[in-house]
Amino acid sequence: MIRSERTRRTAVALLRILAVAAAYYLAARLGLVRQVTIHGAVVTPLWPPTGIALSCLLLLGLGIWPGIALGSLVVIVTLSGTVTPSTVVVVAGNTLAPVCAYLILRRAGFRTELNRLRDGVVLVFLGALAGMVISATTGTAMLVADDKLPLSAFWPVWAAWWAGDVIGVLVVTPLLLVMRKARMPRVTDRWAEAGALLIVAVAGALVATRSSLAMLYLVFPIIIWAALRFRLAGSAPCALLVSVLAIVAGTDRVGPFANHSIVEIMVNLTVLNGAVALTSLLLAAVVAEQQNVRRRIERACEELAEVVDQLAPGRSAAAWPFRARDEREGR
Repeated sequence: MIRSERTRRTAVALLRILAVAAAYYLAARLGLVRQVTIHGAVVTPLWPPTGIALSCLLLLGLGIWPGIALGSLVVIVTLSGTVTPSTVVVVAGNTLAPVCAYLILRRAGFRTELNRLRDGVVLVFLGALAGMVISATTGTAMLVADDKLPLSAFWPVWAAWWAGDVIGVLVVTPLLLVMRKARMPRVTDRWAEAGALLIVAVAGALVATRSSLAMLYLVFPIIIWAALRFRLAGSAPCALLVSVLAIVAGTDRVGPFANHSIVEIMVNLTVLNGAVALTSLLLAAVVAEQQNVRRRIERACEELAEVVDQLAPGRSAAAWPFRARDEREGR
């Protein structure tokens, strides 16, 4: 019995590792659809595997790190066709970056619900901005060590690599964390408003990223609307939509990205995607925190009303008329 239980747990752990590796590889293939070349080095404005890796660590625990390493190894081997010492170092960097980010977040008391402003702040500054330094540094350093990149181009490529990893965390991780609590919508949900938000988000993002009038700022009212009304469940998909459409427009060099060098496009994409992700994540966290405070106050008022009822029956109805009305209506 004990042996069968251990076998089952081992099988489940292996399946999880393989699933993480497969998800990492598929996310990498999607990220490589839109890639740019800077000084001969291929980088992506958005690298989804970093968000996949950190999300899996947060949801499944540290034990799935071999899946991240395996997925990274398969991606690099698929691109280069060989395994070299540099490949091992890059794989190690790609694995250590989300693992260190996970350990830092856990040390900081991060909650996967993202219902506090503190959670949004630590995810942005510790999980993304600080954690992804490892992967960008190891990857760029190996390009220089293999003579695939001149030393003078280290910092431009490093910045592009780091920005892609950071945006992957900021855009993908919140979306996957909120999808964990996804449920079937009720009939009473705000269908009309959600549909209007979807239409406006798609149309507004297309206009902002395709218009030659440089109207990228149009996406921010949409992100604010989504965060205020639907919290992270609305703002995270909108942020991903805006980032993807901006990257497509940037790599196609159309709209506000036309007539710019590839370095200028990468800078614009990094600033835009970073600002969108920050606005989406932090504003949604603020709204969630305020709603949690309101619920705690309401519960405290209900408990106080019950105490008043016990001490002086009937007095709470006069002190809290809305509560008495709700009780009469059976709410």
